[in-house]
Amino acid sequence: MAEHRSEKSAKVAAERVTTTKPRKATPKPQTGKKAKPALLAGGNPQIAKAEGDAPVQAYIAAMPGWKSDVGRRLDAIIMRTVPGVHKAVKWNSPFYGIQGQGWFLSFHVFTRYVKVTFFQGASLRPVPPGQSKHKDVRYLDIYEDQLDEAQFTAWVKQASQLPGERL
Repeated sequence: MAEHRSEKSAKVAAERVTTTKPRKATPKPQTGKKAKPALLAGGNPQIAKAEGDAPVQAYIAAMPGWKSDVGRRLDAIIMRTVPGVHKAVKWNSPFYGIQGQGWFLSFHVFTRYVKVTFFQGASLRPVPPGQSKHKDVRYLDIYEDQLDEAQFTAWVKQASQLPGERL
């Protein structure tokens, strides 16, 4: 009788082994390679909140398709127009400002365009076309191949000379 139980126990144990789901291997971190940031709604890159040029460049590099080129152009114009500009990524958007004076501009990726926010846009001349529920804020929506660099440069120069937004 003892042998019978042993055979039965062995058979039950064998069935358990074959019916148990195999464990998934934990993915090993890749050395030397950084994972691409996740894209949120509309293709907006998810970049951790941080100060400096590096997170802004990471955001721009992660912008999908033609929008990455727009991001590089915006960043280059801002840096050329406002030497020493202070940069950060906040709320998954690059911010530009003057150290100690606040932020004057930000941009954000949407499905079909890149939205530039001028925090004191109502004071710019001419006033950027996009209205806001905030009386001082104005927007510029940039679609593929539609950036007027001369006008954008003029707005950046004006915006950088106005009191910035403290966020």
